[in-house]
Amino acid sequence: MLSVPTLWTVFVINFLALGLIWAYVTHSYPAFGAARLWTASAFAAAVGASCAMLRVVMTDSLLPLLAAGTLMVFAACLAAMGVERFYGKPVAWRRTALTTSLAFAGLSVFIFGYDSMPMRIVVYTIAQAVPFTLTLRLLLSPENGRVSPGARLAGIVAAVIIGIYALRLVGGLLAPGAFAFVSFNGPQSFLVLVLVFLSMALNFGFLLMAMDRLRSEVADLALLDDLTGVGNRRHLVQRLTEECARSDRSGEPFTLLVIDLDGFKAINDTFGHAAGDACLQHFTLMAQTRLRPGDMLARTGGDEFCIVLPSSTLREGAMIARRVLEVCRVDAEQCTGKDVPIAVSIGVAQWTRDIGLHSDRLIAAADHALYDAKKAGRNGYATYEPKPAMASEQIEAALRQSA
Repeated sequence: MLSVPTLWTVFVINFLALGLIWAYVTHSYPAFGAARLWTASAFAAAVGASCAMLRVVMTDSLLPLLAAGTLMVFAACLAAMGVERFYGKPVAWRRTALTTSLAFAGLSVFIFGYDSMPMRIVVYTIAQAVPFTLTLRLLLSPENGRVSPGARLAGIVAAVIIGIYALRLVGGLLAPGAFAFVSFNGPQSFLVLVLVFLSMALNFGFLLMAMDRLRSEVADLALLDDLTGVGNRRHLVQRLTEECARSDRSGEPFTLLVIDLDGFKAINDTFGHAAGDACLQHFTLMAQTRLRPGDMLARTGGDEFCIVLPSSTLREGAMIARRVLEVCRVDAEQCTGKDVPIAVSIGVAQWTRDIGLHSDRLIAAADHALYDAKKAGRNGYATYEPKPAMASEQIEAALRQSA
């Protein structure tokens, strides 16, 4: 049979290893705030387990139990705070301080005031269970429509830990000596071994959560334009493919706006590329103020932008085009000194059954309308309205012109 001191040694080594792993994650990804809290939790648990081992040599003192119990409760609170930080919730330092302080006070009372092992088990169990219980809702609630495998694992492990502490509470009240953390017996050795395994599984769940989040962020970055922060061409094509498929199933139209900044080459040649970049960023901010929830703005290259308007008719697309033009015109009127006025031309096209799943046809139709807007004098918009009998032929012609 393994002795409890040996198992506590395993506990210490386990948490030290986990702490080093989280410290490396923290160093590699400084913006990932949850990793700092999980690092602190692992090292606090390692120190707590080390204090518990001192009880073996300090047989006449219960101070190691007080320090160990308080630190283990603090470690559990830090782990819960890491989950809160991971999900963007306010970190509850007050709750952590209150839980840890009450655990310290309760253990002190039943160590020095009234020596009672069953009551110490009650205080420690409740203090450990509270932070784990409060994180279950976050871990098992869908984020962006799904629960990540890591969060599900962490939630299940946290629930099992709560269950084990509940069983230990019952066993401690019925047979206190059999479930003390310094007892040398089979049940207690097995309990510590299970908690070591569960602590590893819990942190493995946290690691999976971190990997899933970082992978999602990398995937998102691949769909964003570096300069303006809006979608790039890849994101636009992906969104148009989805909208075409949705409209093909439902028959509901959507609209695409193709936007080109007028005289952008002259801006770069006259004021420099830094001024041109500033114009692109400024236009992005202005255009976004005129979009509705669910609309998508993307930069497709150079001074070209597109706006996808889900569930919108050509008339609604024209209305958004007028809004974008108006905000640009108002901004240009307010330009003074070295400010660079921004003017745009916009082409508007609506998805039809003739377009079907071919998003490139819709882009070509909007490009055709943009060409009409530029021919009409720029700083305006035009809509693509083919005759029903000639729709397919005109789209094909627009495709050949844009090729």
